[in-house]
Amino acid sequence: MPRRTGGAGDGTATADGALLSIGAVLSRLRDEFPEVSISKIRFLEAEGLVEPQRTPSGYRKFAPGDVERLAYVLRVQRDHYLPLRVIREHLDALDRGEKVALPGPAEPREALDGAEPAEPPEELRIGREELLAATGADGAELEQWESYGLVEAGRDGGYDAEMVTIGRLIADLGRYGLEPRHLRAVKAAADREAGLVEQVVAPLRRHRNPQTRRHAEATARELAALSVRLHAAMVQSALRVRLS
Repeated sequence: MPRRTGGAGDGTATADGALLSIGAVLSRLRDEFPEVSISKIRFLEAEGLVEPQRTPSGYRKFAPGDVERLAYVLRVQRDHYLPLRVIREHLDALDRGEKVALPGPAEPREALDGAEPAEPPEELRIGREELLAATGADGAELEQWESYGLVEAGRDGGYDAEMVTIGRLIADLGRYGLEPRHLRAVKAAADREAGLVEQVVAPLRRHRNPQTRRHAEATARELAALSVRLHAAMVQSALRVRLS
């Protein structure tokens, strides 16, 4: 893996070869990663995983080493389902000349003899009493949360880790006088954002390549994280205007 070659520059060719525009990079990557987009490349740049040079007019110019870094990121996301934080650590280690051990594929392959693939591990769930203990709520409060659709039990009656986090946040907001009825708009906005993410990744989930279908989950998580950051920034901006 070549060392990071980007940063401030005049956009001239490097010793590694000619510099490429973001459109040319997209064309090269799409042979192996048909789902990649310019927005995805820009996102990976914003996350510090690649640092293209810039022309005096501000256009991105990618060295061959940058293209290899992008391909590495996309490949380990697709094949090993690694989060960006771990991928960034891998790239830093490779830049230092260290070897990086990759985990096995994200999902087990079917055996060649036709054996059924292994069942995925069960998701950790907790019961009602454990949820109450974790959030500090009582039974009546939990019933109210559920009546407004803020917290939902699974088919088995258990609650997953997200429900614990949501319950704690609802309880914290309640200390400031915000009741579950006030949070219906938050739930509705979350449902709309989830629908938007689902719409974006739907083509990936329908793709014939099973690795691309698996990559849809990683893409959905990245989009969700960006959506949360955008929402937080917009709330802060709106408050700044109202309180100024």
